[in-house]
Amino acid sequence: MEEVDSTPQAGKLPPRFEGRTMIVGIGIDLAEVERYTFDERSLAWFSRKIYTEEEMRYAMRKRNWPERLAGFFAAKEATRKAFGHAIPWRWVGVSHERSGKPVIHLFGKAEALIAQRNVREIHLTITHTATTAAAVVILES
Repeated sequence: MEEVDSTPQAGKLPPRFEGRTMIVGIGIDLAEVERYTFDERSLAWFSRKIYTEEEMRYAMRKRNWPERLAGFFAAKEATRKAFGHAIPWRWVGVSHERSGKPVIHLFGKAEALIAQRNVREIHLTITHTATTAAAVVILES
């Protein structure tokens, strides 16, 4: 009987896992809403460093915008943890489907991580209260 080499190669799954769905990364983060309540000047500075234009438009349409900003920050950090990389903040974006479901988008060089990790799907959930936002990201191959 011929022996099969099951040693994984970079970017490839061992043969026994081919065709199967697997979790290849999990990230979770909490953010205190109070830390995202900014005056106008601080908001402008922080948003240029951290958030995409789409995220800012979405958050600022809401009555409790600091909750949205905290949720977006938690989603970005959970994504970074799931991939195991310090991805630049603005290279990770959160948007929403028509149904309201949040989705993660990667931009710039971060887009390459999807192929490098064989990621087929990025699952995101965000929740928040008046004081805390939480996000969980699951990467599926």
